[in-house]
Amino acid sequence: MYSSTQTSEPWRVGVLFSRTGYMAVIEETQLRGTLIAIEEINAAGGVNGREIVPVIYDPASENALFRSYARRMLVADGVSTIFGCYTSSSRKAVLPIVERLNGLLWYPTLYEGFEYSPNIIYTGAAPNQNSFALCDFLTERYGTRFFFVGSDYVYPRESNRIMRELLSRRGGEMVGERYVSLRADRTDFLPIMQEIRRTQPDVIFSTVVGDSTVALYQTYADFGFDPRTMPIASLTTTEAEIKAMGFDVGLGHITAAPYFQGLPGSRNESFVSRYKQRFGEDEPTNMCVEAAYFQVHMFARALELTDTLDTDVLRSTVLGTTFDAPQGPIAINPGCSHANVWARIGRANDRGQFDLLWESNSSVDADPFLQCLVRSPGVET
Repeated sequence: MYSSTQTSEPWRVGVLFSRTGYMAVIEETQLRGTLIAIEEINAAGGVNGREIVPVIYDPASENALFRSYARRMLVADGVSTIFGCYTSSSRKAVLPIVERLNGLLWYPTLYEGFEYSPNIIYTGAAPNQNSFALCDFLTERYGTRFFFVGSDYVYPRESNRIMRELLSRRGGEMVGERYVSLRADRTDFLPIMQEIRRTQPDVIFSTVVGDSTVALYQTYADFGFDPRTMPIASLTTTEAEIKAMGFDVGLGHITAAPYFQGLPGSRNESFVSRYKQRFGEDEPTNMCVEAAYFQVHMFARALELTDTLDTDVLRSTVLGTTFDAPQGPIAINPGCSHANVWARIGRANDRGQFDLLWESNSSVDADPFLQCLVRSPGVET
C-alpha cells in the first residue's frame, strides 16, 4: 500500500506539535527540529528519490485535538507515520488510535516510563536515563531533603513516584509535594514558595511543564531564594524555558538531559548552526528539538532500506539501528523500542545555556520498566 515502487509521489508523514496554547513554548521547538530534519533530507534528494512532505496540524495543547488530528491523519490524510506529542497525556490520547489503525508514532520527549507499544518509537529519556543520575548528583552535592513541585497530570506524578523511591534508597526524605494546573500562573506558586520557605528543603525537584515552568522559576526569584544552596532541579526545564523566563531567573538551576546546546563536537555544532540559520541567532536548541531532529533522520534511514511506509516493515527495520546524533551515538533498543540516549547534568549559566557538570561515558541502555532499580553509578562532584 505504501511502497514507492514505480512512483515519484512524495512520502507523506504526520507532524503533531502544538504551536499555540500553554505547551507551545516547547512543542514549537519540536516542530522546528522535525522540519529542519525533513528539509535536510529533501535537500539531499529525499528518500529513494522522493521528497518527504509533512502534514501538519496544531493541536493547541489540547488532548482532544491530539486525538482527533491523529485519527484524521491516519484515516483521511493517508498518513501512517506521525512525529508528535510532548506531554504524556497527549501521547496516551493518541496511543489507542495509532494502535487500532496500525500507525507508527515517533515520540521525542522524556517521559515517566512503564509503557510499551509496538506502535511507538520512544526517543526521549526514560527515568533510568535521567532521574537516577540526577538523584545521585543532588543528594551528594546539595542534601537529601527534597520538595516536589509538579504539573497535575500523569508524567509529574509518576516521575515523582520514581524519584521518591530513589531518594528513599539514598536515605533522603520528601518534605513536601504539591501539584498545580497546567495553566498555572505566578499566583498559584505563591503558597508553594511560602511552604518551601517554612520547610527549607535542600532541593526543589520540579516536574512542572510548559508556560507554568516560567512562572515557577520567576516566583522562586521573587522570593529571593538562592540556587547555590537550594536549586530547582528538573528533568523538563530546557534552554527554551530558560529563554522565556529570563537568563537571570534561570541562572544556577539544574537540569538532567541527554542533550544541551553547548555540547562540543562537530556534529552538534553543525546542528546548532543550521537551527540558528533557520530560526534566528537568539533561538536556542534543546533536548526536545534534538530528539525531534534525530528521530526523523532515523526514520529516513529505515525508509530508504524498506522503501515502504508499512508500519510493520518499517518498525522492524528501525529496531536496533544506530545514529550519530548531536548528543552523540545513540541507538533504538530492540528490546523495548526506546532510544539508548546519554545521561547528562547541567547548570544554567548567565547566557541561557547549561554548563556541563556530569555526563555518562556513553549512551545509557533504556530500561523503561526499571527492571534493575538499583543505585546508579556514583556521580562525581
